[in-house]
Amino acid sequence: MKPITAKLVLALNPKIPRATAEVTAEKLEKACDQFGINTPLRKAHFLGQLTAESGLVPKEEVLYYSAKRMTEVWPLRFPTVESARPYAMNPQRLANKVYSGRMGNGDEASGDGYRYRGMGMIQLTGKSNYKTYGQMTGFNLLQNPDLLLQIGVSALVAAAYWKARNLNEAADRNDIYSVTRGVNGGHHGIETRKWAFNVAYQSLK
Repeated sequence: MKPITAKLVLALNPKIPRATAEVTAEKLEKACDQFGINTPLRKAHFLGQLTAESGLVPKEEVLYYSAKRMTEVWPLRFPTVESARPYAMNPQRLANKVYSGRMGNGDEASGDGYRYRGMGMIQLTGKSNYKTYGQMTGFNLLQNPDLLLQIGVSALVAAAYWKARNLNEAADRNDIYSVTRGVNGGHHGIETRKWAFNVAYQSLK
């Protein structure tokens, strides 16, 4: 089986600087080894999902929403444009609102929603997930959530999440729909995931 290379990383996201692609490939390969993502199919599905989620770049969730857009994304929380207006274009306030009381987060005033917003290559979200995957990888993500913006930490957390969700099983069946549901709960961005999987698989097999 061929390793993940900088060439493959750049094929999946040409915007990554060459030197960063070298580091990204090394860290992803190490994470795959550590968490049993160890066949061409498994690796290709893993890379395909991360490409769709973040472009293989550790990043934080973009939460700059207009009031109108919020009523479309969170219709139960924002039934009218007027109710959404106080949170428009305010990522911190919005995250604290929509993620409050969920995924181990405290109430809106706790600040947990923004502190544990989607972050990393796999967009890990919620205090309970930060705790779980921090423990699995040996990083204190509860105290230092921004560690997820580091390539090595982000790669390990993504691989730990993959293992914990038993996504190798779906990858072994080459079932991209089940893999995608395991990552983001639906089939959002499925065409990008299919494209990235095919690019990765051709390189790795």
